[in-house]
Amino acid sequence: MYSKTRLGGDQADGERRLTPRGKRIVYLVLGLVVAACAAVGIWSAVSSDPLATSANGCVSVTIPATTGGEIAHYCGPQAKALCREAFAKSDATSVAEQKQCDLAGLTKAKLAAAG
Repeated sequence: MYSKTRLGGDQADGERRLTPRGKRIVYLVLGLVVAACAAVGIWSAVSSDPLATSANGCVSVTIPATTGGEIAHYCGPQAKALCREAFAKSDATSVAEQKQCDLAGLTKAKLAAAG
């Protein structure tokens, strides 16, 4: 039978404990981390994304691709050119662009009237 006759260095000293000052520092760091996480969460929930919707002559559309998607955001003449091209086609991407063009106020009738 084997018996341990000598204590190791980690057993002889006993358990290490934090000093009251060390505990305060750990609590302060944990509090700051929690506060930062809460601030980022609140900011992301409340902030608005200007590229999320189409309106006022600006078109935002997510174009699907094999590795994800691409966000296209156009205003002014670029938006009008995108919408003219979208209304001329009938593929899935063009149909998605047509819906966003309508939301932006660049309807097929308005673009045809403008020339």
